Amino acid sequence: MPVLAAQTLLPVTATLGAALLVLLVAAAATTAVFRLSPDGSRARAREVAVAGVRATAQLAAVSLLIGWVVRHVPALFAFLLLMFAVATRTAGRRITPNGTWWWAAVPLAAPVAPVVAALALAGLVPVRGIAMIPVTGILIGGALTATVLAGRRALDELRTRHGEFEAGLALGLLPHDARLELVRPAASDALLPGLDQTRTVGLVTLPGAFVGMLLGGASPVQAGAVQLFVLVALMAVQAIATAVTVELVAHGRLHREEPPEATAPGSPRAAAGA
Repeated sequence: MPVLAAQTLLPVTATLGAALLVLLVAAAATTAVFRLSPDGSRARAREVAVAGVRATAQLAAVSLLIGWVVRHVPALFAFLLLMFAVATRTAGRRITPNGTWWWAAVPLAAPVAPVVAALALAGLVPVRGIAMIPVTGILIGGALTATVLAGRRALDELRTRHGEFEAGLALGLLPHDARLELVRPAASDALLPGLDQTRTVGLVTLPGAFVGMLLGGASPVQAGAVQLFVLVALMAVQAIATAVTVELVAHGRLHREEPPEATAPGSPRAAAGA
C-alpha cells in the first residue's frame, strides 16, 4: 500500500523528468529575464540552473549510497560529517567571501549537535541511518537557512550603517556592543521563515515529514506528532543558530573586511584602486 501511494503521488517516469526540466528552465529563465541578481545582471540564472543539475546528481548518488550507509554505523557518521562540512562551506561562502567563512560551522554545530545527541540518548531517534540521516539533515538544513539569513542581514546592516557604528564608538560603546545594537534587529528576520512555516502548518502546507509518514503507513495522529516535533525542533535550532551568528558578527569573527595584504601598497587590488 505505501509503495502504491508513493507511485500515485509522483511516479518516476519520463513525464516526471520532462516536468522537472520545464520547471528548471522556467526558474532560470525568469531569474534571467527579470535580472534577479544583487547586481541587476543575469548571473544568478546560471546559479539556478547549476543548482538544479547539482541536486539531480547529488540525489542520484545519495539514493544509490543510502542503502549501504544505513547498515554501517561508521559510514553513517562519516556521511553526517560530510553533510555538516557541505553545510558549513555553503553557509560560510554565502555570508562572506573572505577567510572568516569557516566560522559558520559554529552556529551550525552549536544547536544541531546537542539536539541530535539528546534525541539519540533519549531513544527518540535510533542510531541508524534510516532515522538519523533525515532527522539530522532537517536540523542542519534549518540551521543553514537561519545562519545564512542572519549573517547576510547582519553584515549588510553593518555596511550600510557604518556611520552609526562609528558614532556608537565615539559615545564610548565597545565595538561588540556597537555592532550588536545595529545587527540584532536585522538578523532577527532569519527566524521568520521558520515561524511562518510553523504558524501555517496544516492550513497552508502539509510538510514533507507529515506526508512521508502517511505514505509510509503511519496513522495521521502519529504523522502529526512527528511533524510537530520537527517544527518545534527547527524553531529551537534556528533561534540558537541566529543568536550565535549575531554574536560572531558582533565580536568581529564573521566579517567582510579585506585581508591586509589585499589592500597593501603594491598589491594588485591596491593598484587597481589607484
